[in-house]
Amino acid sequence: MIRVALVDDQTLVRQGVRSLLELSDEVEVVGEGADGDEALALVARGDVDVLLLDLRMPRRDGISALEAMRERGDAVPVLVLTTFDDDELVLAALRAGARGYLLKDVTLEQLVGAVRALAAGGTLLLPALTERLLRAAAARPAAPADLGAPEPLTRRELEVLRLLAAGWSNKEVAAALHLAPGTVKNHVTAVLLKLGVRDRTRAVLRALELGLLEGGHGGGARRR
Repeated sequence: MIRVALVDDQTLVRQGVRSLLELSDEVEVVGEGADGDEALALVARGDVDVLLLDLRMPRRDGISALEAMRERGDAVPVLVLTTFDDDELVLAALRAGARGYLLKDVTLEQLVGAVRALAAGGTLLLPALTERLLRAAAARPAAPADLGAPEPLTRRELEVLRLLAAGWSNKEVAAALHLAPGTVKNHVTAVLLKLGVRDRTRAVLRALELGLLEGGHGGGARRR
């Protein structure tokens, strides 16, 4: 059973998400909160496997809560719940440590799948939002020069990266590219090393900043 905490200042949203999760036999809601301070308190209890976090909240907002969690060294994966209207806010959340994002009009299948993915150590990057983030990243200033240019990715590594940006798991990437799961894992490791990041979410963000996902990043791909 995956233990989930919900943090959103809108009571109806929390009730709706909780009602969805209660339809699943894989998830148990172990706590709720209305702002970032309550999110930190929930995580500190030690019984949360995945935190579902809103971004716009009174007192301490979601970004501030994420930053505080990072400073404390909290390892609980965070899934941002967004209303899909602020690309810069989502980018900021991912940079602050969120492992994925989901729309508030999510279906039960999508929600449970996202919770399951994060609990297993994965990330969640939805194609539709990735499209918007691509446009937002393109409008941002170029990455600081001191980051340096990464080592060039091979054609296969770029294919894998584009599917990661579309939210595909290693297993799905392996099936789509007709590769062994271990081979895909090796490609993902190589991508992380070359981009100088420690996880898949930051790899996609770095790729967005570098323009590596433009013109066929995989967001429109379909799972087989």
